[in-house]
Amino acid sequence: MGRMEGKVALVTGGAMGMGKAHSRLLAQEGAKVVVTDLAEKEGRAVVEGIKQAGGEAIFLPHDVANEGAWKAVVDKAIGEYGKVDALVNNAGILTYKPIQDTSVEEFDRVLAINLRGVFLGCKHILPAMKKAGGGSIVNISSIYGLVGAPNAAAYQASKGGVRLITKSVAVEYASHRIRANSVHPGLIETPMTAGINDDPDLKKQVLGPTILGRAGEPEEVANAVLFLASDESSYVNGAEIVVDGGYTAM
Repeated sequence: MGRMEGKVALVTGGAMGMGKAHSRLLAQEGAKVVVTDLAEKEGRAVVEGIKQAGGEAIFLPHDVANEGAWKAVVDKAIGEYGKVDALVNNAGILTYKPIQDTSVEEFDRVLAINLRGVFLGCKHILPAMKKAGGGSIVNISSIYGLVGAPNAAAYQASKGGVRLITKSVAVEYASHRIRANSVHPGLIETPMTAGINDDPDLKKQVLGPTILGRAGEPEEVANAVLFLASDESSYVNGAEIVVDGGYTAM
């Protein structure tokens, strides 16, 4: 306990799935958590749960693809808590279809949320972290940001971009004691992947060579996020932490 004591963490897409798990664990470990999402009802429920467990958190509605929304969220987070020590760029969507069946609008929407959202988050949190003397940025990518797979071109383009923008931030801002690392989950049991997890044949296909033979739980990814957000990872920068049950080991 107390691995994030005295720190402030901002988690996008924090209302459900992995974001909910990240928010709860960071709060459990002592962080003041700013939970952001477009799903206001679910996001406020996450904050209420954190408070009932003795933690501290606030909820802010947030469209991560909108630059003005990012400016407002960062200003409100700093206004409430004075700083942001850790940013978890978790918000994302999945379009699972062949490339020839993916419309330009679908492609653009996936990149706007999954990649532009990460870019904007880094852009607007970096000045605050520089002023505070350092911080940790944790960007949620995917195994599909590392390897190819069928029916996921838009998603893979976005998650591959997340992987490399993370390294760019790590290289550019290390002198300011700001670290940036990416997390690459495999198939995780979340509302976003329900369409996959609820279809036995599709689930088997997506799990593919996963050595552990099962989908992961959001809390298993949150443990990696906690490590990267905390000072325990003080010598980890520009790295890729894979949480995939061994999918990419084969």
